Amino acid sequence: MTAVVPPLQTTRYDCAARPFFAADVGGTHVRVGLIQPGVGEGHAIDVLSYRKYRCADHPSLSAILADFASHTNAVADCVIATAGYALPDGTVITANLPWPLSSNRIRQDLGFEAVHLVNDFEAVAHAAAHISASQVLQLTGPADAPRGPTLVIGPGTGLGAAVWIPVGNRSVVLATEAGQASLAATTELEMAVLQQMLRDRSHVSIEQALSGPGLLNLYNALCAVRGTTPTHATPDAVSAAACDGSDPLAVETLQLFCGILGSTIGDMALLYGVQGGIYLAGGILPKISQFLLNSTFVERFLNKGPMTKALQSIPVKLVEHGQLGVIGAASWYLEKTATKAFAA
Repeated sequence: MTAVVPPLQTTRYDCAARPFFAADVGGTHVRVGLIQPGVGEGHAIDVLSYRKYRCADHPSLSAILADFASHTNAVADCVIATAGYALPDGTVITANLPWPLSSNRIRQDLGFEAVHLVNDFEAVAHAAAHISASQVLQLTGPADAPRGPTLVIGPGTGLGAAVWIPVGNRSVVLATEAGQASLAATTELEMAVLQQMLRDRSHVSIEQALSGPGLLNLYNALCAVRGTTPTHATPDAVSAAACDGSDPLAVETLQLFCGILGSTIGDMALLYGVQGGIYLAGGILPKISQFLLNSTFVERFLNKGPMTKALQSIPVKLVEHGQLGVIGAASWYLEKTATKAFAA
C-alpha cells in the first residue's frame, strides 16, 4: 500500500545542494521524500514529493525506492534513516525490518552516486529542534525550556531513542540502543509480569514491553498472571479495546504500558542529563494520546525521589511522527555536508 501525502516544509540551511531522496525506514512503513535544499540564507528545505509505503507489500527497500523514483526526477544521492546499527560494510543489524538492508546493494540497484545511513531516531532528533508548538501535545512540564540536551523517544515496531545536543550554532546527536537495555519493574504487578516474560527468554529488554509487539507481550503476560486466556491477537486490537473500555484486561495492559513508559523516560532523562525537553514520537502514542493523558504516565515520570523537582522543569511533548524521520534524515545529511564543506 502506498500513501501519497501533502509535503511539509521545515527547517532552514545556508548551503546549496542538488535534490536528493530522504527515506525513513521502519519495521512497518517506509516514508520517502524528494528533498530540495534551500539556496542561500533563509530558504527552507522543501519536501517536493512524499510517499508512504507498507514494508510487507514490497520485497526490498530497493523496490520501494525504485517505485518512488518512477514518480520523480532522477537524483544522485539518497539518505536513509533506519532502526538498527550500521556496520562498516554498509549492512544494518536490525531485528525489526522484514528484509535485509544494505546501502551498497541499494546504490548498485538504483545507480545512486552515494547512499548514506543514519539511525532513525538520530534523524528524528535532528528534526526535533524545528517542531512548532502547533505540532505537539503537552503532557507535562513548562511550555518552554532552556536550550540543552533533548531526548527523542518513540515506541513503534521497536523502541527508538536519541539525544539532540546543541553545540554552538550546530548540534551533535547521540544515537542510542536504549531499547535493548533491561526492563526495570517498579510495582508488584510489573514484577509479576516481568517474571512471566522471563519464563520465555533470559533477557527482557525495554523494547519487549515498550513497542507494538511489546504491548502484546505485556497483554499475554498479564493474561497469564491473571489466569485468563488471551482474546486479542494484535497490538492494535489491545489498544483499541483499551481506548474504548470494552475489555478491562486490555485497559489494565495499556495502563501498565503507560506507567512503564513514564518511569522509563524519567530514568532516561536523568541518565542523559536532559534539559531541553522530551519529545515522544513513534507510531503507537498518537493513537492512544487521550488514554496516555489520563494514565499514570506523568506521575511515574516524576516519581524519582529527590530528582522530582528537576524533572518538573522538563517539558514532555507528544509529536506525530509523520514526516519527521524524512525531515530529520535530510537535516542530518545537510548538516553533515555543510560541516565537511566548512572543514574543507
